[in-house]
Amino acid sequence: MSDAIDKAKGRLKEIAGKITGHERLEAEGRTDQTKAKLRQKVNSVRHRAEGIMDSFKRDRS
Repeated sequence: MSDAIDKAKGRLKEIAGKITGHERLEAEGRTDQTKAKLRQKVNSVRHRAEGIMDSFKRDRS
């Protein structure tokens, strides 16, 4: 859930930067969104890997 909130905050920063003409704020917003997306993907891969490891553990029993 935190990633979704960070992604939304980044989007708001980007929009605020565009409206005010503040390029640094706009870029910071895009960066925040990218970091949140990357964390989502890493977490997804981690959960898949944990599932695979759990299935191997169950097969050994």
